[in-house]
Amino acid sequence: MSLTPPSQNPARQPSLFSTEAADPSLPDLAGLLAGPGEVVRMGGTARVAVVVDAAWRVHVLVAELGARGIPASWEPTEDGRHLVRTAYATTLAPLALAWLRGAVKRPPAGFHLNGRRLRLWLAAAGAADPAGFRLRLGPADEECWPPVRAALAAVGLPAAFVEAEEGGPAYRITGRRRVARLAELVGDRPRTVPTAEWPGTHD
Repeated sequence: MSLTPPSQNPARQPSLFSTEAADPSLPDLAGLLAGPGEVVRMGGTARVAVVVDAAWRVHVLVAELGARGIPASWEPTEDGRHLVRTAYATTLAPLALAWLRGAVKRPPAGFHLNGRRLRLWLAAAGAADPAGFRLRLGPADEECWPPVRAALAAVGLPAAFVEAEEGGPAYRITGRRRVARLAELVGDRPRTVPTAEWPGTHD
């Protein structure tokens, strides 16, 4: 399924960190791991998987992964959600090597976010709320949360932590300027995404 192409407005200068600043690449999958995504190794290969709560997320992620040369499949989960996962691939082994300490997921030294990584995170686990946008985290990934928060702040997205009882764990980005910054970074809304679920399309 094709995605809406980026804006071609010549007057707009893309941010250094935006989706327009670089072509899609496998390191972008770090955006899934910043959120609730998981990576596992098998021999010299690795697989990335994430459970999502809506069918539109499946469509967007399968297309985004395909754009990076990684076949992906999905299946329903027992709780009514959807598991999206890549095939095992040698090309994903460096990602697993960087992120895994044994079986524990941790961001590597120098971890950073950019538009394409944020786009994948938003597609998998982002949601609008009355205060702004929430980016869901992995419930068991406490050691990941501080460096991920620092990476958000580094691209102009300081975020507040949302506790589990309030719909988290997640980071919430609030304020019109910060939500506009998020919209700038993640790029145009894919056609399958409900308008209210993508920043910059529902103000």
